Amino acid sequence: MKVLLSHSAGNQNVRAMLDALTRAGLLARFATTVAADENSAMLRLMPANVRRDWLRRRFDVPREKILQHRWRELARVICGGAGWRSALRHEEGFASLDAVIQDFDRFVARSLPSVQRREPLGAVYAYEDGALDTFRAAGALGIKRIYDLPIAYWELGHRLQQEEAERLPDWSATLGGGLVDSRAKLARKTQELELADLVVVASTFVRDSLPVSAAHKAIVMSPFGSPARWTGGWSQAALDPARPMRVLFAGSMGQRKGLADLFAAMKLLAGENIELVVLGSPMESMEFYKGQYAGFTHEKSRPHAEVLALMRSCDVFCLPSIVEGRALVMQEAMSQGLPVVITANTGGADLVVEGRTGFLVPIRAPEQIAEKLSWLNRHRAELVAMKEEAARHSSSYSWTAYGDTVVEAIRRLEGVAPAVAAPT
Repeated sequence: MKVLLSHSAGNQNVRAMLDALTRAGLLARFATTVAADENSAMLRLMPANVRRDWLRRRFDVPREKILQHRWRELARVICGGAGWRSALRHEEGFASLDAVIQDFDRFVARSLPSVQRREPLGAVYAYEDGALDTFRAAGALGIKRIYDLPIAYWELGHRLQQEEAERLPDWSATLGGGLVDSRAKLARKTQELELADLVVVASTFVRDSLPVSAAHKAIVMSPFGSPARWTGGWSQAALDPARPMRVLFAGSMGQRKGLADLFAAMKLLAGENIELVVLGSPMESMEFYKGQYAGFTHEKSRPHAEVLALMRSCDVFCLPSIVEGRALVMQEAMSQGLPVVITANTGGADLVVEGRTGFLVPIRAPEQIAEKLSWLNRHRAELVAMKEEAARHSSSYSWTAYGDTVVEAIRRLEGVAPAVAAPT
């Protein structure tokens, strides 16, 4: 069964899927917006920093297998660099992320008939928000449809975030686009799932968020892989009771990721020798965050190798998210020797061997976050021992296994009747 894989950007899990399909001999085409060519003469004309960013969009796929649809994505990048915010306005701007993804989806849909004539396709593989037109075109051609859902299904996500807006109104602006998505966008998400023949998820949290109407569908759950485990040894600095225990939060600085609850926990820990480091992009002014809890240190986003180095300078990773899919940053932190204090809603419940690799806490539970952090601070020898356990456990998750598990589910699709959407 030959597969066309479609994604407008190509993040780490997309690349792993691309590699898996290539290894299995199933990749027919990879459709994306921009795929950099390292041999292009244009690269020599670019400033070094632009060239470096451009080459991040390089894919290890033969050029003849790549379909590109560049212009709207390039417009988004240019408008962002120039500060033209109206062009980027959520759902409305011609260069907004939604506009880029939907324009790209239409391009892939238009391309399917010509690809099918050259190399018969068995399936298309597309991601949430960028699948509807592709799936409709695939259905007309008798091609199976594989739907990758990277975060909890929108109905659960919307409900949880609406509850957060009511519980913590001061933080509502940090909840992101989930609460302001139009009915049309939400309807697209519903229709995408209806048309899917196979649903791919990375966690039990996402799988359990699916509506009852999807219960009959083929679903494959495959956890993301982890980065290479740090082998340079573990710092014994945490054993020094005079040194603050360093707690790391990494991600967008909003309440979808539970930052308000972590701030509340830190207030409860006043007087304990604990330091909070927040790595990520602000969603409000820094004055807002300092007004909520002044005692944290903010670290700006940085290249990945520097993120890993910062992780190794910390002792514990805390992510009390309200809704996620499976936050990759958890496994990154564990690979660098950080035990975790997380909620099941991060999608990482399987990462926690209680008391050995970290602790699970409920959502909206600052008191329990504080309890676990206090225990770790008061048990420094156990904390250092948990570093090795966390790194070892994270290394059991590989990107090869992630991709191969999904490929096996794709192979099982052959001979299965295609999904039919409910009438609208």
